Amino acid sequence: PCFLFPSVRELKYGIPVMDENGNRLGESANAAKQAIVQVVVSRIGMAVPAMAIPPVIMNSLEKRAFMKRFPILNAPVQVGLVGLCLVFATPLCCALFPQKSSMSVSGLEADLQERIRQLTPETTTVYFNKGL
Repeated sequence: PCFLFPSVRELKYGIPVMDENGNRLGESANAAKQAIVQVVVSRIGMAVPAMAIPPVIMNSLEKRAFMKRFPILNAPVQVGLVGLCLVFATPLCCALFPQKSSMSVSGLEADLQERIRQLTPETTTVYFNKGL
């Protein structure tokens, strides 16, 4: 699974997909693509608040007499604002998509769909670890 960075192997050969009981049904490149998209969206969501909010606040604070009198506080205040943003953005964005993601069997590769229909015809949804 793509825990930190997607590898070429995962995109080429896929990631493990399982049924609702955790039984491994095969590997799917389509599931890997979906997992990578989810991870990228959540990582961008984690970074955006820390890059957008502190500059706006700092712009406002730098106009105040207090920050003009103590310019040495500029860096610590910025670091604190970025940290505050990350404290809230990171868990919220990690929660955007479940760790154990799912997709319909019809979204898988044709050969894997056929194998799943032969093994367990009642399976309509498969599950995979999306990574971090």
